[in-house]
Amino acid sequence: MAQSNHHSTFGSKIGVIAATVGSAVGLGNVWRFPSLAQSNGGAAFLVLYLLSMVLMGIPVMLAETSLGRAGRSDSVGVFKRLTPKSRWWITGVIGVVASYIILSYYMVVAGWTLEYIYQSATGWLFEGTTNTATDSTLYQQKMSEMISSGWNPLLWTYIVIVINLLILLKGVQKGIETMSNIMMPMLFVILIVFVGVAMTLPNTKEGLEFFLKPDFSKINIDVMMAALGQAFFSMSLGMGILVTYSSYYPKDVKLASTSFTVTGLNFLVAFMMGLIIFPAVMSFNVVINPDSLSGTTLVFVTLPEVFNYMDMPRFWAVMFFTLLFLAAVTSTISIAEVSIAFVRDRFHTSRVKACFVVLLPIFITSAVCSLSLGAVPWLKIGGMAVFDFLDAMTTNVLLPISAFCICIYVGWVMRKQFLRDELTNYGSFRSSLAPAVAFLIKWVCPILIAMILVSYIVTLL
Repeated sequence: MAQSNHHSTFGSKIGVIAATVGSAVGLGNVWRFPSLAQSNGGAAFLVLYLLSMVLMGIPVMLAETSLGRAGRSDSVGVFKRLTPKSRWWITGVIGVVASYIILSYYMVVAGWTLEYIYQSATGWLFEGTTNTATDSTLYQQKMSEMISSGWNPLLWTYIVIVINLLILLKGVQKGIETMSNIMMPMLFVILIVFVGVAMTLPNTKEGLEFFLKPDFSKINIDVMMAALGQAFFSMSLGMGILVTYSSYYPKDVKLASTSFTVTGLNFLVAFMMGLIIFPAVMSFNVVINPDSLSGTTLVFVTLPEVFNYMDMPRFWAVMFFTLLFLAAVTSTISIAEVSIAFVRDRFHTSRVKACFVVLLPIFITSAVCSLSLGAVPWLKIGGMAVFDFLDAMTTNVLLPISAFCICIYVGWVMRKQFLRDELTNYGSFRSSLAPAVAFLIKWVCPILIAMILVSYIVTLL
């Protein structure tokens, strides 16, 4: 198959890092990680999370980026190009389908972050609060009202979709790379500011002990599965993002060092969020209800309560939700690019047409996801709101299946020298990691990913 003559590339190595970090650093790091750490033993979970990223996250990332750069196409085209007569391209289809479904409800969540910036700036978020235990109920009510209020959440969702469209229309270098080069430094600056503030709070020590002093007696199979799942989710594995983005890598990019850098920055964001949240929660004696513990509750209910105890609550709330919005947009851009690259390469169309083909239907699918959360209660699948059902199916089923197949493909189907050639840029330098990475991809990662899938199935029984 001839290589597409319009295939783009990132313009610089900094752009490669910024864009790839932006694709991985999303809401999973900012809201999902702290809530899982809170409910799974704090520091013990942190250790398992880091171990999961090393044993599973980095090898799978290298498998995906090797495929992307070698195939130089979309997440379906790489399989068609590397093994033309096989049906492994179906693996790419799973990634495209999963990423498009995720995009439908991720746009809704990104819209929430934008609305909370507005509501924080206007002061609505803090109206009626008394700095007492009853505030958590009030914040919960405000969140429920916001999510289920009908057309209002759609307005913010649609604004986010338009922002995505404007960035993506500019292309890989002028759109995705430029956006990443601006937004990722902004995200880290805001994180550093919040860490600095958290370190000055009265009960910082207690919060840090919970987050940094491991109690390994708290580790059990559930905690292990939670850590594996978070590593899988936070590194955007199985979505086709890494395959697509790495197809834009210049040929001289070192995949191993890039993957280690991206993983390190990804972990740093999650780590910094822990440094922010646990001192803050313990300093103001804010109770996180374990029965409703979720990333959504933590971010949209618990943290506004924390901000209200601080001087200038509006300022800190706007800053935090701006951080959340930056993380959300860098994620939605990368998720959308999977489908845009697929439409461009499979149907040989222009980027402009591909952007509209991909994003215009999202106005409808995201509306269905948003309205299913309360405004239109009959929008359910299997007794679950459409939003929740799609989230569960993609995160717990489609993505693990996609990543599992990629590991089998790279580890067992591709020629033995494929991974070594990609990690050494076809012998231009030596890589002592290649044998270990190949072993992990071939044997360890499939087992760990299968455990994630099986653990979810068990919860349904």
